[in-house]
Amino acid sequence: MDNLFKVLGDENRLRIINLLRRGELCVCEIEIILDTTQSNVSRHLTRLRNEEIVIFEKKAQWTYYQINPEFTKENKLLYKFLIEKMDQNNEFIRDLDRLSKYKESGLNCDNIKEMDTIVFT
Repeated sequence: MDNLFKVLGDENRLRIINLLRRGELCVCEIEIILDTTQSNVSRHLTRLRNEEIVIFEKKAQWTYYQINPEFTKENKLLYKFLIEKMDQNNEFIRDLDRLSKYKESGLNCDNIKEMDTIVFT
């Protein structure tokens, strides 16, 4: 349990969980939405995966992540608490707004890297 709370103690990992609660995302999508590097996102996803908070699926050259349903089932109160706190935090709310704008943009993993700059503010 100690490792679980260490993993959840990082704001970047919580921001990733916040996005993934809306559905699966590719590493490159998380990178763009959170405006961070691929290596940073991958490092945090590895920690989340090691604690079985997220699961992944390879689709062609892309890796898609989602919240592990077993984690939410086994940790209902903790997950509910996290979601309630995320819904009250301005940065997490902004991240979800950026996610919505990304989804509305029509971008995807195949064309996202072709863009010089992407701004979802």
